[in-house]
Amino acid sequence: MFARYFQTISNCFKIPELRSRIIFTLLLLLVCRLIAQVPVPGLDGFALSEYFKFLADKQSDEGGGNSLLGMYSMFTGGAMERCALGSLGIMPYISATIILQLMTAVVPSLSKLSREEGGRTQIIKYGRYLTVLLCLGQGFVMSMGWEHPTKIPGFESFQGELVIGAADWWYHLRTTLLLTTGSVLLMWLGEQITERGIGNGISLVITVGIISRIDVAAFSFYEMFAKNEAHPFKGVLLVALLFAVVGAVIAVTQAMRKIPVQYAQRTVGRKQYQGGSTYFPLRVNYAGVMPIIFAQAIMMFPAQIFGTLGRVLADKGSVIMTAKESGGQFLKSLGDTITGMGDALAYGSVWNLVMVGLMILFFSYFWVATQFNETQISDDLKKGGGYIPGVRPGNATRDFLHHAMSRLTLAGAMFLVAIAILPTILTNEFKIPMIVAQFFGGTSVLIMVGVMLDTMRQVESHLAQRHYDGFLKTGKVRGRFN
Repeated sequence: MFARYFQTISNCFKIPELRSRIIFTLLLLLVCRLIAQVPVPGLDGFALSEYFKFLADKQSDEGGGNSLLGMYSMFTGGAMERCALGSLGIMPYISATIILQLMTAVVPSLSKLSREEGGRTQIIKYGRYLTVLLCLGQGFVMSMGWEHPTKIPGFESFQGELVIGAADWWYHLRTTLLLTTGSVLLMWLGEQITERGIGNGISLVITVGIISRIDVAAFSFYEMFAKNEAHPFKGVLLVALLFAVVGAVIAVTQAMRKIPVQYAQRTVGRKQYQGGSTYFPLRVNYAGVMPIIFAQAIMMFPAQIFGTLGRVLADKGSVIMTAKESGGQFLKSLGDTITGMGDALAYGSVWNLVMVGLMILFFSYFWVATQFNETQISDDLKKGGGYIPGVRPGNATRDFLHHAMSRLTLAGAMFLVAIAILPTILTNEFKIPMIVAQFFGGTSVLIMVGVMLDTMRQVESHLAQRHYDGFLKTGKVRGRFN
């Protein structure tokens, strides 16, 4: 079996077009990694990197982790930990794309533009402009955070300064422009990979950033047993769990319900179109990784907001009580209550997991409601002379698709909930370091598996067109897609 896969890899480099695409993709991904390594002038990236190592050791000893810093650093491929040019990562572009997708579903003018010839190209341009605006705003906020690092949630115990020299207006302007340039360059490289390379460029940029942290995760995994902190049988169970999770993600990612569609014979003008049968695929995980990203992004802030507000009110109440004025005890009690709410919603707590699970369920249905238009699909089938056997065209077809998609979405959403909370359970209950646990679920596994499957499909299409052995044998596709 391994010999056949090695033969397939060698076949990839026998096809000139595919070989050039693979080499082009690898070179641009190397440039992306360089952007994540080059530090921004005027910042002490080494001090920030050492503090992140301190946080990792502390989280490993105590269990738990910092959701905001950990997830954002994962998406930037560790660039934020080094104050690098790619500290913003590709996230501003993804945020702009998501915003435009949601606006296309609710704004009639954008919805009409998306259906016109060349409209998608215009929407992509709008996404680039919005990306630049988001980069400028986030870059300036990040420069302010680096100027006062102790005000960033999770950096309260940071000692020293990150800014080398005077933190004047020139520092903020320079840092903002450099961070914006780095993020826009990553966006451009991703688009070039999509157009001239192999695979989806933007997704590959994120995936390479996640994979770049595997060495750190492997070293942390090794230290668990080198220090006799874990039984070897625990390592066997973790490896088995990893294979089980990856297998389940692959199965659910490719799972779909095939709705049969029959086309009747019809005549248009002088042309006669033969009828036939096909199917309409309804994916189980239609929303992909978006519900997890939305839920985790929103749940980053309530604990910080409640904690800060509670401390302010409690301190204000203590001052009033010291001055022997009325109302101090009430403010202090209110502040303590709000602080307790923030602690209850802290990352890794039971209520945090419950809220994340409910929000994943909500955003799964919300994403399907905005992106899956069963009314339009029903109308298109009716206009094209197609129908679902046993279902009347029109409203009955719309209701059938809505009911089927709702049940599939529930199954996919429950799977996303299990995948999203699995790393936190491993960290809190089994004391697995967060850097290791994040490869057992959450956004990292979903993104990596989805991107790898998509890239492999494109490679297989090139091989199949030229009748190379490996994935193709005697005219039938062998291997993963039987």
